[in-house]
Amino acid sequence: MTYITPTEDIAIMRIDRKAQMPSFLYRFLFCSLLCLHFGAPTAMAQTDAWKPVWSDEFNGDSLDFSKWEIEINAFGGGNHELQIYTDRTENVRIEQGHLVIEAHKGRTGIAGTERDYSSGRIRSKRRGDWTYGKFEARMKLPAGQGLWPAFWMLPSDEKYGTWAASGEVDILEFKGQEVDTLWGTLHHGGSWPRNKHTGLTKRFDGIDFTQDFHVYGIEWEPGEFRWLLDGQVWQVQKGWGTENGNFPQPFDQPFHLVFNLAVGGQFVGVVAEQTPFPAKMLVDWVKVFQRQ
Repeated sequence: MTYITPTEDIAIMRIDRKAQMPSFLYRFLFCSLLCLHFGAPTAMAQTDAWKPVWSDEFNGDSLDFSKWEIEINAFGGGNHELQIYTDRTENVRIEQGHLVIEAHKGRTGIAGTERDYSSGRIRSKRRGDWTYGKFEARMKLPAGQGLWPAFWMLPSDEKYGTWAASGEVDILEFKGQEVDTLWGTLHHGGSWPRNKHTGLTKRFDGIDFTQDFHVYGIEWEPGEFRWLLDGQVWQVQKGWGTENGNFPQPFDQPFHLVFNLAVGGQFVGVVAEQTPFPAKMLVDWVKVFQRQ
């Protein structure tokens, strides 16, 4: 809450008591003069409250490893995904001012595991970790049955237990076969299989998220998350929990950013024969703000 203390240069209207002006009208005129002098205090405070603390414009020749780590694994995310994540430039690279995460069809193997697809996944763990803030990325998403791009956050330490007792924040999840629909989800509760999730699936009529760049984001504050699309709120969550703590836990600890493009899995289903490969997820920039 913002409190305003009048200063000497504010023109305070003098009221003739004999005129017996109603007190409510006096208060209205007084508040109007304050607003004319200062502007709209609450809106101004909210606009000015977020301060930039971290960003990546992806303008270099290669990924900035002071900010990012490329993950290499064949885990499948616990969702029966079909890709192997590699550090090959065909899967993760900087190109024309964009982060490119590209999925390829073709037999790929690491550590004795082989899969039919390869792709990329990066994270900011130990290089960028925050408790609360505003997180935004300007992205263009790929189309095709079975493609699963995501912009999300994981706890940097499992303070309240293994997934999902320590939480997960899905800022953006997308199905390549549903080009006008976004998913925003919180994962919490107990460790698997006692985990829970809460969120919203929203269809945006007239928008194809695979045709243009859009800004996807979230505002995370104590006790509240607000999902953003191009600066407009489309979902708010104020309730969650963990078996090993009290609200607002587990979302009161440092989290880091993750970008990835998965192929197949329980969320998106099978990969269609006509799904185009290679398939690209493009990130123009990512920015982090915190209240100061």
